[in-house]
Amino acid sequence: MILIGLTGSLATGKSTVSALLHSPPYNLPIIDADLLARRALLPGSYAYTRILQKFGPSTPDLLQPLDPSSPLGVGPNATREINRAALGRRVFGDGEAVRRDRAVLNGIVHPMVRVAMAREVLGYFLRGCWAVVLDVPLLFESQLEVFVSVVVMVAVSEAEVQLRRLRERDRGLSLKEALDRVGSQMGVEEKVGRTRARGCARGKVLMNDGDRGDLEREVGRVLGEVKGEGGGRAWGWWLMGSPYGVAGVGAWEVYQGWRARKRWEEEREREKVRL
Repeated sequence: MILIGLTGSLATGKSTVSALLHSPPYNLPIIDADLLARRALLPGSYAYTRILQKFGPSTPDLLQPLDPSSPLGVGPNATREINRAALGRRVFGDGEAVRRDRAVLNGIVHPMVRVAMAREVLGYFLRGCWAVVLDVPLLFESQLEVFVSVVVMVAVSEAEVQLRRLRERDRGLSLKEALDRVGSQMGVEEKVGRTRARGCARGKVLMNDGDRGDLEREVGRVLGEVKGEGGGRAWGWWLMGSPYGVAGVGAWEVYQGWRARKRWEEEREREKVRL
């Protein structure tokens, strides 16, 4: 089974690509890290409790506001969900305190998301799927790229396009808030570089500078390459009957991903020396 790591930056079109891959003619299963993270924040969960303990005392609006139409402790006021916008204001930005808060939040949520992702991957493997898409916005930041067979990076050429699309999508964002959100993630250029460092077969950059038709053609091209280079369905069925084969292929994939990361880091160090 091919694990496709789908990633991008804010407002580059990753969610649109994910929807295309999930629809005919591809019909690929999608494991959405953002959806799993939202589930991890539901009232009563471990992450919900830990976030309230850590951020609640200093974030008065951390919970969704009370519903004036319902009594306290009843209906929507019984289990108030986390106010994601308020939490976002705590963890998006460049200050030292903000980065520290973001690291704490990631340390709470990411382990739960990884366990949920692993369970879903195993389920799709046992069902005989030829490929599964891991939709992970922070694929490189969370160092999950070493576990996937192919990285598909959705990118745009200009930072201005990214900011404009982000503010069109999230109408309430000020320019500063948009810049803070973009700045809290690894830059598009670095993600593209890391993807290309994996080589042509293991790293695909999908440019989304045009219209919907252009994007659909790019998706078709990239998935055609992935399917042609991945060994096909027969390879997946053989692995299902060979536990040693699964372990060996999995270890090889991780090693290749690790080597790609090291190549990128070594190249960056050489660039710093040249400067």
